[in-house]
Amino acid sequence: MQIKSEGGTILVCEDESEDQSYLEMAARRLGYAVELAHDNEAALGYLSSSRFQVSAVLLDLSKPGSNGINTLREIRRVESHLPVIVVSSAPTPNNVVAAMKNGATDFLCRPMTHDDLQVALSKAFERQASTLCPQQEKMLSVPTKAFSGTSPRMQEIRSMIPYIGASDAPVLIQGETGCGKEVFAKELHANSARTGKVFLKLNCAALPSELVESELFGYERGAFTGAFQRRAGMFELANGGTLLLDEIGDMDVRIQAKLLQVLQDKEFRRIGGKEIIKTDVRILAATHRDLESAILHSTFREDLYYRLNVINIELPPLRDRKEDIVPLTEYLLNKYALPGSAAPTITPNLKYAVTTYHWPGNIRELENMVRRLMVLRNPDLVASELLARSARKRLGEPAPAHMSAVPRTAKAGVNGTAKAPILEQVTKAKQQAEAEAILAALDSTRWNRKQAAILLQIDYKALLYKLKKLGLEDKAIPVDGMSAVNPLQYAVAD
Repeated sequence: MQIKSEGGTILVCEDESEDQSYLEMAARRLGYAVELAHDNEAALGYLSSSRFQVSAVLLDLSKPGSNGINTLREIRRVESHLPVIVVSSAPTPNNVVAAMKNGATDFLCRPMTHDDLQVALSKAFERQASTLCPQQEKMLSVPTKAFSGTSPRMQEIRSMIPYIGASDAPVLIQGETGCGKEVFAKELHANSARTGKVFLKLNCAALPSELVESELFGYERGAFTGAFQRRAGMFELANGGTLLLDEIGDMDVRIQAKLLQVLQDKEFRRIGGKEIIKTDVRILAATHRDLESAILHSTFREDLYYRLNVINIELPPLRDRKEDIVPLTEYLLNKYALPGSAAPTITPNLKYAVTTYHWPGNIRELENMVRRLMVLRNPDLVASELLARSARKRLGEPAPAHMSAVPRTAKAGVNGTAKAPILEQVTKAKQQAEAEAILAALDSTRWNRKQAAILLQIDYKALLYKLKKLGLEDKAIPVDGMSAVNPLQYAVAD
């Protein structure tokens, strides 16, 4: 039976390696990308971090005590319309009834064939399309907001996506961790002639070099210990589609040589095989590393770099596109809002906090902050946490001489001046950190001292004492509700 696959990503939740390998192989044979979860907690974590990117879930209910029904309930709580196909080796009437009552889309019994799985997936997607309202269909089809915004650099990048997508040239995507390299790669694929084909991703940093090689090229039965059957690699499975090599800067040099050969010749052999296999795959590569520096240190091949670097896109960190932070936050709040539940409001304090925070984890960290906000439902509390993090970052940076927490005469220098006693330095640092935390809490509450005391989890009178000690008890509240006081100048108050 041949049913056309629409592609997409299947999340396989299975802890038995043999069954997991079969489901992975079967889904890939049908043209789907596959993500693996070894337990229920990992599956829920993946869904929470990749909402609207998973097409369906294959959930195992075979293992006794696996709490698969509870996992099914949690999936339904997070994703009410996501197809979930339950798989079991020893089904009982009670299991089948419980699974269907708790939202399973279909129930498959082992042993099953590729056709069984394909029919179940096709029916699930047809049923999903018929139950989605127009607004939900629009939400599922709208591309991510990660590459829209008012910042000049993001507008420039966004304008290039249709042209780069239409090309088959390799693309090297560079940028800090969490800035959206994989999302950008998926947008290129969606804007290409290969959009109806497979999109596969391999994280080169997450696997040993031996596994990277077998994942890319596949292997023949008996090629090495544990190779009990032939397995197709990603170059074979992604034929006609797109392959993203994530964190390619961490790829072993030996594998780089084989990759270069495939890019040049568009053919390869499976590990342990003699058959030459032709492949037509568009390569996208992503890395947070400086590849030119890696070439100088002989950890990355120069010829491979020039082969991949036909088109180079460097994504800016979130701190360099501050005008996009608030719209991104609003988009993520709406994305994670449960049906029938209003998203938390972005208060002035939260707006100030998200636009002044340095976001070392970029969009991924912003997304985690939004998920935390959806749980706590307290924008000002989250704002105070971000302000406190910013304060701790400033503590790690050298302070100007006139604001230094350690008196200049106590610093060691070439003239032999003795350092201040270690306990004195610790005391000064503690005072400075305390001042930063207090001012962050006051900023987040618009200088409402009772609310600030609650945030700091200290007694109100204790806060008043500390404010007096720091010389802040009579400070006026600025018009915008934010403190203009520099806490460093009060950190050494006695």
